[in-house]
Amino acid sequence: MGVNLPVSKKRKFVREGLFRAELNEFLTRELAEDGYSGLEIRVAPNRTEIIIMATRTQNVLGDKGRRIRELSSVIQKRFGFAPGSIELYAEKVPVRGLCAIAQAESLRYKLIGGLAVRRACYGVLRYIMEAGAKGCEVVVSGKLRGQRAKSMKFVDGLMIHSGDSIRTYIDCATRHVLLRQGVLGIKVKIMLPWDSTGKTGPKKPLPDHISVLEPKDELPRGDSQTVRAVVDATEIVTASQYATVMGYPGLDLNPEIDPVAEAAAMMEAA
Repeated sequence: MGVNLPVSKKRKFVREGLFRAELNEFLTRELAEDGYSGLEIRVAPNRTEIIIMATRTQNVLGDKGRRIRELSSVIQKRFGFAPGSIELYAEKVPVRGLCAIAQAESLRYKLIGGLAVRRACYGVLRYIMEAGAKGCEVVVSGKLRGQRAKSMKFVDGLMIHSGDSIRTYIDCATRHVLLRQGVLGIKVKIMLPWDSTGKTGPKKPLPDHISVLEPKDELPRGDSQTVRAVVDATEIVTASQYATVMGYPGLDLNPEIDPVAEAAAMMEAA
């Protein structure tokens, strides 16, 4: 009778990383023509949910969900999941122009179709910037002209290359395309815009970002009639109490008016 030994954290992380890498490679090959743009894995005690991000979700689902059921069956058999313990979902990419994987695949198919490298790269560059990106960089390397390999770089907008912000602000993708003259390498980097809602970009602004707030309207200072009316109604004796009653936290009274003296005068008159 076997004993279930506890799995160390190191082995657990390695196993999860291998599963994610192999699954991503499989889906990249299978759904390349459907705009595959990444995946998200959610593990629950009883089941595992895999969310496939793509630009053409209808092609991923297939006719009456046939294709996604076939993918579920293949993944279940390959990775040894129990029947019914794995579910696949297809989710559409919010903004296609801000997804580096989708744009790298788009450029790849343009080059396969015979479009000139410079024209294809400038088309992708323009599409990314029109989608609202802060900056982008497209690099194509290989035998572009002649037998000697070279590299062509196309840059537009702002791009950061170091610091902790590149983890959240830079989306990068690398693809390879086999042409008649050889293999070309494609690298697309997109600098995402700051979005307070977190839909099209990170919620956290850049460290050097400065927000200029609109000036607040100055609250009116209390006049003698207002002070007398409030003191008469509430019998307050300090300026802070007056400010609290009037709803003006931290508001200074008119220096010509002394609430304590007003209160004393009102008490003597009574």
